[in-house]
Amino acid sequence: MEFRTKVDIPRPTFSIGPNIEMLFVGSCFADSLGKRFQEDKFRAKVNPYGVMYNPVSIMHTVERIMTDDTEFMPETAIFTLGTNHIYRLKETGEIVDNCRKRPQKLFNEEELTIDECVKCLLKAVEILQNRNSNIRIIITVSPIRYAKYGFHGSRLSKATLLLAADMLVKENPACTYFPAYEIMNDELRDYRFYREDMLHPSDQAVEYIWQLFSEAYFSDAARCFINEWRPIKDAIGHKPFNAESEEYKAFWDKTMRKVADLSEKYPNFAL
Repeated sequence: MEFRTKVDIPRPTFSIGPNIEMLFVGSCFADSLGKRFQEDKFRAKVNPYGVMYNPVSIMHTVERIMTDDTEFMPETAIFTLGTNHIYRLKETGEIVDNCRKRPQKLFNEEELTIDECVKCLLKAVEILQNRNSNIRIIITVSPIRYAKYGFHGSRLSKATLLLAADMLVKENPACTYFPAYEIMNDELRDYRFYREDMLHPSDQAVEYIWQLFSEAYFSDAARCFINEWRPIKDAIGHKPFNAESEEYKAFWDKTMRKVADLSEKYPNFAL
């Protein structure tokens, strides 16, 4: 008997190689996923200007990073959409990415339509493609619920983002959709997969989603690299009882030789 529903993840038309340059922009779920890539030595920039929840803020980040870092050439970008709610500064009409703890009375809260979300995301994709015409963009919708909207309001916000993501993928062939939201809500629907706040995915849930993502998107070379890197990472993280002992010095020298071998095999790898 099956006691849960499995989410189908369509096989993408491209794969992610080892140590490539990547850009993660979006909600705190983008932070969680992006840090996993950094730990496995992908050259990933993760929310370089802070967490960005809505499509306008994601677009602003892409505009800014392409201006600030003219050498940055991501091969894959991952956008994680958190909400369609935006905050507009009353004084100027500007949509802000971060309220910076200023009083809420200074802002008007609005909701982006599906078309407005798609327009902002298409512009972000276009900016990235102007830098690298071969870039691939993976769209996800964050599974994190927003209690401040009420749970019905949170679902309506996610529905807007899901429809926008679907339209984006249909509009631009460089974009694909990864069903993180569906995995969390259909496969991991038990509260044991949430943190104490009952809103954010637990570390176990993030690990599971990461595994499904890597199975779908990683190239054989990326999987081989990770299998070689992780024992070295564990060795580097090992805290010795006596760092001055001959035994530990020999252990460290052996580990550094493995690092040198890995650097020779994978030119983009850097410790």
